Amino acid sequence: MSRLQSHNSASVGPTRLLETTVNGGKAEIALLLISAGFVFASAAALSLALEGTLQWRHFYAPGAWALLFATCYIVLARGLAGHDPVILPLVALLTGWGLVLLDRLAPNFLPRQVAWLGISCGALLLASMLRPALGFLQRYRYTWLTVGLLLLASTLLFGVNPSGFGATLWLKAPIAGRIYFQPSELLKLLLVVFLASYFAERGRIISMPAGSSAKRWIAYLAPLAVMWGFCMILLVWQQDLGAATLFFAVFVVLIYLATGDRRYIVGGLLLLLVAAVIGYIAYDVVALRVDTWIDPWPEADSRGFQIVQSLYAVAAGGVFGQGIGTGFPTYIPVVHSDFAFAAIAEEWGFIGAIGIVAGFTALAYRGLLIAGKAKESFHLYLAAGITVLFSAQALLIMAGVTKLLPLTGVTLPFVSYGGSSLLLSCVMAGLLLNISADNKRGGRPQAG
Repeated sequence: MSRLQSHNSASVGPTRLLETTVNGGKAEIALLLISAGFVFASAAALSLALEGTLQWRHFYAPGAWALLFATCYIVLARGLAGHDPVILPLVALLTGWGLVLLDRLAPNFLPRQVAWLGISCGALLLASMLRPALGFLQRYRYTWLTVGLLLLASTLLFGVNPSGFGATLWLKAPIAGRIYFQPSELLKLLLVVFLASYFAERGRIISMPAGSSAKRWIAYLAPLAVMWGFCMILLVWQQDLGAATLFFAVFVVLIYLATGDRRYIVGGLLLLLVAAVIGYIAYDVVALRVDTWIDPWPEADSRGFQIVQSLYAVAAGGVFGQGIGTGFPTYIPVVHSDFAFAAIAEEWGFIGAIGIVAGFTALAYRGLLIAGKAKESFHLYLAAGITVLFSAQALLIMAGVTKLLPLTGVTLPFVSYGGSSLLLSCVMAGLLLNISADNKRGGRPQAG
């Protein structure tokens, strides 16, 4: 069976663990301070650009952000020895950047996003500190997936759209009339948990030796076909091309890790292409996104307006950007959600865009490093699945707003406005921290 690395059953010595923790703590503090410097400098620049002076209303969100992540650092430093020292600073940088950007683009949504950040930081700490949570997730994989699917199904009856138009993919929280939650965000994590548990238990079963019979071929292709069918149902059901693409990408990568068989990658890409063709023929929203990707200019004042304005914004940014508060990113509809990357490219320039790409690249590297050091198969697949989910989602939206790929309607993790996305992204980051600390604790590897 293919693995990111062979499992090592040797425990880490206490002296080496203490040395690693101390060095990691210093690096974590330094990275957090760098992130804080960038966030507060950006907030100051925004205040000067818009007000001509430093105003408190541009600093309360960064102040709350700093307090929340200082708390996260203290709790993790005291209670989670050996955790990865880069994950938390990366999450801090991206979320802080997102708050400053939201203050620039849609300040009326900023208090709500700050509240969501407080909830999300609490969820990150719970996911990282509760060691039994990993086993609990693995043990009840069918229950979690069923809950996620039922919540998604409930949008058919109770779904709403906070903007008042468009797809009804949200549920209104019964205890607070103005809070909305998107079940598909939760389903992303629950599906990763289910697949990680499934492959940890049955990875060898789905491997197929050369020269297999037709029956073995059917058994070999069945998991791929079932997952493709699920994504097609999701596409038909909610016309959500982004979620369907993310689910299928995670599945294909995990099944490849489980088997080491490249034919799954090839077959997955072919099935994804077939799904895209079907979606283009059957659904106007998919056809619109593909048509405006191919050539938006003939309809630059109507159907292609959003992507054309995004391209103008990216081009206007140049190398160093227009400067925060001095560009025109608000010409792009829904810029604070789907097109946050275009706004960063305009006001922070190519350097800012590369900074975002570098941040997600570093997150992907650390996630794969955590997966590679995992001592249990479930931890390996869970860390790899979360990493693929972060990376694929960031790639899809960044490539979409620059017209390298068709738009899929996903958000930029941690940066874009959206409470559901921020909450689940922080939970996944917490699980990565939990696994990274578990790797340093040592222990007996799981067979498989």
